[in-house]
Amino acid sequence: MSILSNFKLVTSKKKQGLTPVVQRRTKLSNKIYEQIQLAQAQKEGRTFAPTRLRTVLNKVTGERSTVEVVKRVREWWHVSENGKINLVCKYGSKKITFDAKGSKNAIEVANSEELMTALESLKLAVEQGELDTQIEATSGALRAGFLK
Repeated sequence: MSILSNFKLVTSKKKQGLTPVVQRRTKLSNKIYEQIQLAQAQKEGRTFAPTRLRTVLNKVTGERSTVEVVKRVREWWHVSENGKINLVCKYGSKKITFDAKGSKNAIEVANSEELMTALESLKLAVEQGELDTQIEATSGALRAGFLK
């Protein structure tokens, strides 16, 4: 009698990562979190400078090293002509539209407190899957630009 005959043998397949929908949600949610941190820092009068690791090549020695560099985070909002703040949600370099026609791509808020509330609500909506169709459409448009 072999030792293996004492075990219960089954066919197993490991699940490979997250679904594309969940990956896109997570990506957008992380970017919205950065915007929340940026808005909070501006409200408190400080700078927001997240860092990331980058591998660089020393031209003299030819040696690779990992250094910490500041990641550039651009604001997704601007002040319009009427004095209100317009918040645009971006997936990659493309703006997400919030209506079926594709014409409304910004959320209008009155001040920085409302901006923080809008960003947090937007993050929650993304995590709950309310913007999945808009993210999918924007993602498709973004990928189409790479196929040219």
